[in-house]
Amino acid sequence: MGQQQLLLIILGVIIVGIAIAVGISQFGAHSTQANKDGVTASLVNVAANSYQYKIRPTTMGGGGGSYVGYSIPSKMAKDDNGTFALGTVASNSCGITGTSSINTAWVATCTADDTGKTSVTYVGW
Repeated sequence: MGQQQLLLIILGVIIVGIAIAVGISQFGAHSTQANKDGVTASLVNVAANSYQYKIRPTTMGGGGGSYVGYSIPSKMAKDDNGTFALGTVASNSCGITGTSSINTAWVATCTADDTGKTSVTYVGW
């Protein structure tokens, strides 16, 4: 082979290597965002469940207007995206913490207020 052909082959290998590296990087970024979205969705589901508990009468196993006494159902405490635990629970608000299954330093906290409205904050993402 000639010198020019060898240089073209080397250049082609370098370009393919760069393309693979960029693809892996993009996939990793998408995976992180997908995990964050999954943790957020699960947190909002748990918060909705806690609000259902709050508005359910005590005679039907609910809180009778208070979040106090709520516990996360075992089927909702963990999924593919992370694990979820109760934070601060008061009569008029309920805090739920979600920890990512990919990186335990990634934590999201969801707070449900007296009307069931939720707000989510993130640490580490």
